[in-house]
Amino acid sequence: MTTVLLADDQPMQRFGFRMLLESQDDMTVVGEAANGTEAVHLVARHHPDVVLMDIRMAGLDGIEATRRIIASGARTRILIVTTFDLDEYAYDGLRAGASGFLVKDALPEELLAGIRAVAAGDAVVAPTLTRRLLDAYVHHLPVVPGARPTSDPRITALTEREREILTVIGQGWSNTEIAARLHLAESTVKTHVTRILAKTGARDRVQAVILAYDTRLVTPM
Repeated sequence: MTTVLLADDQPMQRFGFRMLLESQDDMTVVGEAANGTEAVHLVARHHPDVVLMDIRMAGLDGIEATRRIIASGARTRILIVTTFDLDEYAYDGLRAGASGFLVKDALPEELLAGIRAVAAGDAVVAPTLTRRLLDAYVHHLPVVPGARPTSDPRITALTEREREILTVIGQGWSNTEIAARLHLAESTVKTHVTRILAKTGARDRVQAVILAYDTRLVTPM
């Protein structure tokens, strides 16, 4: 059973999400938060598998709530809910530690699939979409004169092959593409990706892409 916390300042939106989720045999809603502060407190109390997190809420917004939940060490995964004209905030949400984002007008089956994917440890955002998003807002990244990827301990811990794979993950390659282009078995690629996540502390593939940008392994096109 996947436990879900709903964080949205619109009661009707939460009601709709609850009705949809509780129609599923494998999901249950453990709580509702009307703002980010309530979301942080309810995560600490209920330890849900997934938080469906709105961004624009009064008081503590979804970005800061996500940042605090991740910083607390909770294993709860965050699925940001946004709108097409708020990609900038979605970017900030991913950097805060969210495992992906969906738009509010997503189809019910897309929302359910997204929650299941996040609960299973996968990223909801397609790698190529993540790359475009980061490219669009890469000016948010701090400029560090003379910074080199090799100077970051998260990168120096990787083998040459793992660093190569992290680089192409950041460029938006899927596991299938990595296997074909680097002449590896897809199972081998999956093993490398698992090791990369473990060594770098990245929670999922989305965070690995962000790491590749932060450490300048990948630069905007």
